[in-house]
Amino acid sequence: MEGGIIEVIKAWTEGEITTFIKVWLAVYISLSYCYVTGKIVPKGIPRLFAIFPVVCLFLKLPLNLHSMHLGGMTSFFVAWLANFKLLMFAFNIGPLSDPSLSLPLFLAIACLPIKIQQNPPSNTQNQQNPSPKISLFSYAVKGLLLALFIRVYDYSEYIHPKLILFIYCFHIYFCLELILAMAAAMARALLGLELEPQFNEPLLSTSLQDFWGRRWNIMVNRILRPAVYDPILYMSARVMGRKWAPFPAVLGTFMVSAIMHEMAFYQMCRLRPTWRVTWFFLLHGVCLVVEIAIKKAVAGRWRLPPAISGPLACGLVVGTGFWLFFPQMLRCGADVRAIKEYAIVGAFLKDVWHGLTFSLCSVTGMTCTVK
Repeated sequence: MEGGIIEVIKAWTEGEITTFIKVWLAVYISLSYCYVTGKIVPKGIPRLFAIFPVVCLFLKLPLNLHSMHLGGMTSFFVAWLANFKLLMFAFNIGPLSDPSLSLPLFLAIACLPIKIQQNPPSNTQNQQNPSPKISLFSYAVKGLLLALFIRVYDYSEYIHPKLILFIYCFHIYFCLELILAMAAAMARALLGLELEPQFNEPLLSTSLQDFWGRRWNIMVNRILRPAVYDPILYMSARVMGRKWAPFPAVLGTFMVSAIMHEMAFYQMCRLRPTWRVTWFFLLHGVCLVVEIAIKKAVAGRWRLPPAISGPLACGLVVGTGFWLFFPQMLRCGADVRAIKEYAIVGAFLKDVWHGLTFSLCSVTGMTCTVK
C-alpha cells in the first residue's frame, strides 16, 4: 500500500498536474476559437463543421490524465457537458447561444456545470430565505461524512462487502455534489453570478421520475433535454402521436446517458467496457417508461404515498447500482486509486502547513518544532 502511494505521488509530482494544466489550457484555447467561430460562421451545418474538430479533441483530452479525480472531472466537464453544449451551439440553441455572452462567461458556461438564474433573487429575498446557509451546512456535513468514509475504508476487510457498496453509494453522491458545488462557487466568485444548484436532495425523491428528472444531477438533465429528449420527442410525435412520444424520448435519453457513462468509465479506467453500465441506464429507462405509463393510465385517480414510493425508487437505484454500476468501478480499482489520491492531497496539505510554519518561525525568530 505504501509503495503504491509513493508511486502515485511520484507520478503526480512528475507530470500529472502539469498535464492537467496543459489539458485545460487546450480547452480554453479551443473554446475561444468556438466563441469567435460563433460570431463569423452561420448556424447549422457550416458551424457544426467548424466546431466538430473541437468536439473530437474534447473526447481525447481526458485520456492524457490518469488520476481518478482530475481525469474524471475533466471527462465530465469537457468530454460530456462542453461537447453537448457545443453541439447545441452549432445550431444556435442551448446556453451558449446568447449573443450577449462575453468570452469569460462563454468559457465558464461551456466547461462548467453551471446555469445562470434567469431571475436572481433580490437582497430582500435573500434575507428572508436562509437557504444558502442551509446549503453550506449541508455541504459541511457531507464533507465530514466523506472524510469519515475514507477512514472506514482502512477497515474494509472487517466490514461486510454489501455495507461497503452501500457506503460507496453515498461516497459517489457526496463527492460529485461537492465537486460540482466547488465549480459553481468558483464561477460565482470569478464572475459574480447567482447560479442554480446541481442537486436537489435526491434522497428525498418520491418516484423514479422525480429522482432522474428533478433531483439528480440537474445540470445534466437540462443539457440532455434540449439535446436529446426534445428532438426525439418531436420526431416520435410525428410518427406515433403526442401521447406515446415521451416513451422513445425517455429511452433515447437514457441510452445517450449510458453511452456517455461508458465513455467516462473508459477514460478513467482504460478497460474494455462490459456494457453493464449501459444495462443499468437502460433498465432505469424502461422502469421510468413503465412508471409514466402507469401514471397516464390511472390519471391521478390513485397513487402510492410518497413515504412508500420514495424509498422504493431510491431502493431500486441503490439495488441496481449494487448489481450493475458499482462493480464496474471496483473492476478498475477506483476505490483504491481514490484513497491513494486522498493521501496525496493530505500529504500535500501537510507539507504546505509545515512550510508556512517554518516560514513564520523564521520571520519571528521563534524556535519551532514541526512534526
